[in-house]
Amino acid sequence: MNETKAWAMNGFLGILTIIVTGGLGLYWMIQEQFIIGGILLLFAFVLVTGLTIVQPNNAYIVTYFGKYAGTIRESGFWIAIPFSLRKKITLRVRNFNSAQLKVNDISGNPIEIAAVIVFKVVDTAKASFDVDNYYKFVEIQSETALRHVANQYPYDNLNEDGFSLRANTDEVAAELTRELQERLSAAGVAVIEARLTHLAYSPEIAGAMLQRQQASAVISARTLLVKGAVSMVQMALAQLKEEGGIELDNERKAAMINNLMVAIVSDRSAHPVINTGSIY
Repeated sequence: MNETKAWAMNGFLGILTIIVTGGLGLYWMIQEQFIIGGILLLFAFVLVTGLTIVQPNNAYIVTYFGKYAGTIRESGFWIAIPFSLRKKITLRVRNFNSAQLKVNDISGNPIEIAAVIVFKVVDTAKASFDVDNYYKFVEIQSETALRHVANQYPYDNLNEDGFSLRANTDEVAAELTRELQERLSAAGVAVIEARLTHLAYSPEIAGAMLQRQQASAVISARTLLVKGAVSMVQMALAQLKEEGGIELDNERKAAMINNLMVAIVSDRSAHPVINTGSIY
């Protein structure tokens, strides 16, 4: 099914036609010209059955004896095909909030995920005749697409290359929007935006994953500290040699490096030990 434009006449012009036709019918009935008067009155009654008011951002699906006759999209007062059925359908932008789904990411970790889908009807014929209930269709297909997208990415990469659900929200939203549009085009629905509204590890593994994230953060911080400490030790040795003319042997260099590394890398304040010389 594809949407087509239904026949419709200006409603005010139609009202004028109904008044004139009805008046002439009554006139001929008074003149005892019952056939002519009856035909005119019947014609006026037929026109009355087609009166339709279309509100802004709404449309009417017109069916005539079981056959799709088109759609009236323009807001205003119209006369449609007489004796036709007219079903209202909204063209407004609508939101759908999915339930929190429990799925597995690509690594097999159970996560909780939810999304909001912003959509609108763009083809009224498909939305009315190709699916039983287009809003229910959007609901089911949105949850299916959300599960599929969640299965394609890890929750967190933990310093690895590639996209993740937590770090690449824009890319994940774009992928979800693309897949939803492919699924919902059969229902005449256009997806305007799709965004994740909830993302978390499932309660049964949340504690373990938190410890893993904390351990990863500690390792990253320690790695940065060690790099900085090595640079500071190299600068200290070079400056002592350049400005003070102090040349240390390998044993004293090792002791100095050890002391500086402990003082810099340690997470507690260093307590210096003063060497007063040997007792021998």
